[in-house]
Amino acid sequence: MIIAVDGPTASGKGTIARALAAHFGLPHLDTGLLYRAVGRQCLLNGGDPENPADALAACQFSETLLDDPELRSEATGGLASKASRHPAVRRALHDRQRAFATQPGGAVLDGRDIGTVIAPDADVKLFITASVEARARRRFLEMQEQGRDVSLAEITADLAERDKRDREREEAPLRAAEDAVRLDTSSLSRDEAIAAAISAVKEKGQ
Repeated sequence: MIIAVDGPTASGKGTIARALAAHFGLPHLDTGLLYRAVGRQCLLNGGDPENPADALAACQFSETLLDDPELRSEATGGLASKASRHPAVRRALHDRQRAFATQPGGAVLDGRDIGTVIAPDADVKLFITASVEARARRRFLEMQEQGRDVSLAEITADLAERDKRDREREEAPLRAAEDAVRLDTSSLSRDEAIAAAISAVKEKGQ
């Protein structure tokens, strides 16, 4: 069974995807981490993620980079959003994601174009969303726990900018697949959101 979990930054899609993978005994891939690695590698290379050539060159990152805690930072998230706009970058990472999705037994993948581009044939597609305000509060608390010095206003503005960039890019824009189950987590606790997602997968996957 292939489960595609899409949605904007800090909507809870990663938490939900990991929980679904654990519940159904499936391998999980956070595809956003690949784009974060590209953004991070671009910075390490001294390049500009908004430059198509620099971003494409950064796709040749080492697997060990995926373990770098800096990939989870807001700064790297911004770099990833810029790099992911380039069609060549998305094509470079497409086959890697597709191979993971179609492995024997299935998988859970979360990102922004799983149900529309990477695995349009997924058995279950979920589109996880939440208001910008709710997502900013979550990310702010998460950053505080990590000891990062950020303001709620900065995070809110950054999320709004990322949403706009992700939805308006020409290649694989952020949108829900026509047959995706939409789940708004704005007013849901972590456990409530996970329970709702598991229920949706069971119902859809029957």
